[in-house]
Amino acid sequence: MSIVLTHGYYLSQDPKELKIMKPYPPLGLLYISSYLSNQGIENSVFDTTFFSKEEQLDYLQNEKPDVVAIYSNLMTKVEVIKLIKILLSDAKYGFPKIILGGPDITFNLENYLNAGAQYLIIGEGEETMTELYVAITKKQPITDVAGIAYLESGAVKKTAPRIKIKDLSNLPLPNREGIPMERYLQTWKQNHGQSSMTVSTQRGCPYTCKWCSTAVYGQSYRRRPADLVAAELKMLKASYNPDTVWFVDDVFTVSHKWLTAFHEEVIKQDAIIPFECITRAERLNDEILRLLKEAGCYRIWIGAESGSQKIIDAMDRRVKVEVVQDAINKANDLDIETGTFIMLGYPGEDENDIDQTIDHLIKSNPTHFTITVAYPIKGTSLYNEIEQKITSKKDWETSTDREIEFKRKYPRKFYDYAVRKVVNEVNYHRELLKGNEKSIKQIMVLKSKSILAGGLMKVSKHFG
Repeated sequence: MSIVLTHGYYLSQDPKELKIMKPYPPLGLLYISSYLSNQGIENSVFDTTFFSKEEQLDYLQNEKPDVVAIYSNLMTKVEVIKLIKILLSDAKYGFPKIILGGPDITFNLENYLNAGAQYLIIGEGEETMTELYVAITKKQPITDVAGIAYLESGAVKKTAPRIKIKDLSNLPLPNREGIPMERYLQTWKQNHGQSSMTVSTQRGCPYTCKWCSTAVYGQSYRRRPADLVAAELKMLKASYNPDTVWFVDDVFTVSHKWLTAFHEEVIKQDAIIPFECITRAERLNDEILRLLKEAGCYRIWIGAESGSQKIIDAMDRRVKVEVVQDAINKANDLDIETGTFIMLGYPGEDENDIDQTIDHLIKSNPTHFTITVAYPIKGTSLYNEIEQKITSKKDWETSTDREIEFKRKYPRKFYDYAVRKVVNEVNYHRELLKGNEKSIKQIMVLKSKSILAGGLMKVSKHFG
C-alpha cells in the first residue's frame, strides 16, 4: 500500500481500560480510509487497539508505504511521538513521509513538527488527506493544499484554512471492513454480555463550554440526513448485528427537527438498535424523550459537570442546575438509564460547591456518573484563563495536558479525596433509600477510614 493509516493506542498498555474493556474502533481514521478509496487511492488501516507497537512496526516494515498517516489525540500523543522517531531513525521502514492529524494537532503545530512529522492536517481530514497525498506522490506544490502545516527553514508555515465539509451526505460510510471489527464485538460480548458499535451523525458543536476542545470539527453544527443514518443502522444490523450502538455526537438532540425525522426513519426502515447518546438537558423535553425511547434509546448521558450554578456559569455551560436535575428525573421516570459527568477542581470551586454537587447527584439520581478532576487542554478558553497560573508543566513530548498543574483553591491532592467523598456520600444515600444495611455499613467504613470524615477542609490544611 502507498499509504497506511494508523494510530497510537494499545489496549494492552492501558491498565484502566483493561479493567473496563469497552474498546471502540478509530472511527475518524475509518472515515478517511473510505474517502481515500472513493477517490481511487489505495490504502490500508493498521488499527493498533488489539496489537502491540512491535506488531505495528513489523507491519510497516513489510509494507514500506510512501506515507504513514497517524491520528494523535491528548492520550495517545506520547506513543505517537515514539512511533514517529522510530520510523524516521531506521532505513528498514523506508523513511516514509509522516502526516499527523487529530484534535491535539491544531494548537501544538511547532511541537509536532519539531518531533519529526513532515505535515500536519489542521481540522477535518478527508479532503485534506486526499489532496496532500496526491501532492506528495505527484510532487505538486504543497502550498496549494488547504488546511496543513509544515516546516520551512525552521519556521512553521500554514496554508489557507480548509473549508469544512458542508454536506455530510457526501461522506462514504467508515471502512469498518478494514479493521478486526469482530474482535471488538467479541471483546464487548465476553466482558459485558452484549456487543456495541459506534456511529457518528454530526460534526461540530455550537456550544461554548470553556474546557471543551473543538479543534477538529469547530464550533459548528452539521448533520448527516436522518434517512442515511437509519440506513447505516440497518446495514450494521445485517452485517454485524450489534446489541447496542453508541452515538458519538456531542449533542444528539440539538435539533428536534432532525430527531423527529430520525425517529420516523428508523421505524420505517426497521433499523432500530438499542442505543445510548450524549445530550444537553435543555435540549430534552417530554416529547423528545418519548421519541428517543421509541427510536431505541436505552441510556442518555446528560452533561452536568457541577451541582453549583456558580461553577456551571464559570464554565459557560449556559444551563440551570434545576433543568439538568429535571431532565435526568424525567428520563429515569421513563425507565431510560441516565448518566452524567462531574468535573471537580474547576477554577473558583470551593467546599460549598462540592457539597452542592453531592446534593445535585442525590436529587437527580442518575443511573451512572463519572468524575474527573479538571485539566486544561491547550487551545480551550479554560487553558487561556489559567495559563498564567500554571505551576507545573512536564516535558511536552513525554507528558499530556492531563498532567499540567495550575493554582487552584486547594492543593491537587485535595481533589483525590474530594472524588472519594462525592462517591461515598452519593452511594450512601442510594443504599439508605434501598434500606440495604450491609452496603451502608461498608460505605460507613470507607467514610470513617478517610480523612474526609472530619471535613474536606482538613484535607486542604493537611496537604497545604
